[in-house]
Amino acid sequence: MTDPLAEVVTLLQPSASFSKLASTAGPWRVTRSDAGRPFYCAILEGRCRLIVDDRPPIILEQGDFLLLPSANDFSMSSLEPPPEGEPTPHLEVGPRHYRHGRPDGPADARMAVGYCAFGSPDAALLLSLLPSLIHVRGQPRLATLVEMVDEEARADRPARDVILAHLLQIMLIEALRADSGASASPGLVRGLADERLATALRRLHENPTRPWTVPGLAREAGLSRTVFFERFRRVVGLTPMDYLLAWRMALAKDMLRRAEGGVAEVAERVGYASASTFTIAFSRHVGVPPARYAREA
Repeated sequence: MTDPLAEVVTLLQPSASFSKLASTAGPWRVTRSDAGRPFYCAILEGRCRLIVDDRPPIILEQGDFLLLPSANDFSMSSLEPPPEGEPTPHLEVGPRHYRHGRPDGPADARMAVGYCAFGSPDAALLLSLLPSLIHVRGQPRLATLVEMVDEEARADRPARDVILAHLLQIMLIEALRADSGASASPGLVRGLADERLATALRRLHENPTRPWTVPGLAREAGLSRTVFFERFRRVVGLTPMDYLLAWRMALAKDMLRRAEGGVAEVAERVGYASASTFTIAFSRHVGVPPARYAREA
């Protein structure tokens, strides 16, 4: 059976770009504007406060795991942060170990944090299928995985990059499937947690070439057209046809980059009746014709 979540994470091609251990004491604040860099954090001890974009503050506690697949502006701080504009001392106290806030005395909190990179040029498109913020509580396996990623990133051992890539894939999938409840952000994971929508999503991923329609997908889900359309849009965050288009374009770009056939063959493999129809859709969605995209890729 096709696993849509595994397909998306595999296409993202995650790799580790930076990881560190952070300890904090007293009032502190760290602010980042990272233009969509994926950020993860496991709270090993203590508590801290997180603000992402314009969302309400989130209190992170020991054992919590946080993943921002595409964060832009966010800040982490002590529960009682310093006044706005007041600088926070940041010291490197060991190899990839940083201290924020008061430089001496016992730490109030410890956390393993890091950034990963997505090798796929379609990362933005694929990330649009995933939740924008993942906050998991009570899953010690995730903290263990973060520690394994950090340990492997620090080491200089054979096959390091291969192991890191697989560990990050596991960590992403573990985080995504743990964050699948009704309170999760709209996206593919929340859709897969809905038994009716999951059936339609799996059918769509199993056979993207089929000339799917909203009524056809609704039948797969065992729902009326209207109920299915509204439920899909609310839970997944896209309309069924927008989701299908996004997935077909992601597959097409991957095939073109890998030179797996010409434009006509790729068009057929992603469900278009003719190369010209595919070229129009691809150009509108990607911004360049598929032949040019393949040459430049």
